[in-house]
Amino acid sequence: MSFISKIFGAGSGSGSGGRKNPAEIRVRVAELEAQAARERPGYQGMPLNRAGDLCLEIEDTEAALGFYGRAINALLDDQQREAARGVANKIIRIHPGAVRTLCTLTWLDLASHHLASALLHLRDYVAGVERVGTQDIARDHIMEMASVIPEAEFLDAVADALDRMGSPDEAAQVREWVSEGGAPGALREAEELASYCVSAAAGSNRRPPE
Repeated sequence: MSFISKIFGAGSGSGSGGRKNPAEIRVRVAELEAQAARERPGYQGMPLNRAGDLCLEIEDTEAALGFYGRAINALLDDQQREAARGVANKIIRIHPGAVRTLCTLTWLDLASHHLASALLHLRDYVAGVERVGTQDIARDHIMEMASVIPEAEFLDAVADALDRMGSPDEAAQVREWVSEGGAPGALREAEELASYCVSAAAGSNRRPPE
């Protein structure tokens, strides 16, 4: 049984030939949004995420992205970092150039110590900010990442990214941190680092789009 059929029950969400009924789906989306408004913060992410999925079913990408962004906020407020990371990955699959979400996703990768994914998303983030011309904003976020992450591999990637963005002084600073085993304020305790990164991810997801 398809996802939509499970939501509506057999035969209730389709027209002839199994075609989706956009009107019924929009009703269900409205119900999910109302449900989220009634729920405690820790339970708002699931209905918002489902509403985004349903919007994709009727090819309303803009609405889907809005619901997914709200779902990430709710999940991060409840410290559900892996669930938020999963929703952020949905956004990137739909809209690979979503610069703000790439920043959020990099923070979430770092929170969960998914270093390989963090390196990939950092690369895509830098490419995105070069495309839209927001290097100054990105520089601050990337330097903040470098100030708390002690892994040399990530710091090397940050230094290269800063060089690419035309910030040689900041790149030199990060390379100094590599030689020193991390920045003076680097966070080496796993839970402390995770908490910091989740908080930074939440802030990056709520800021105005770059």
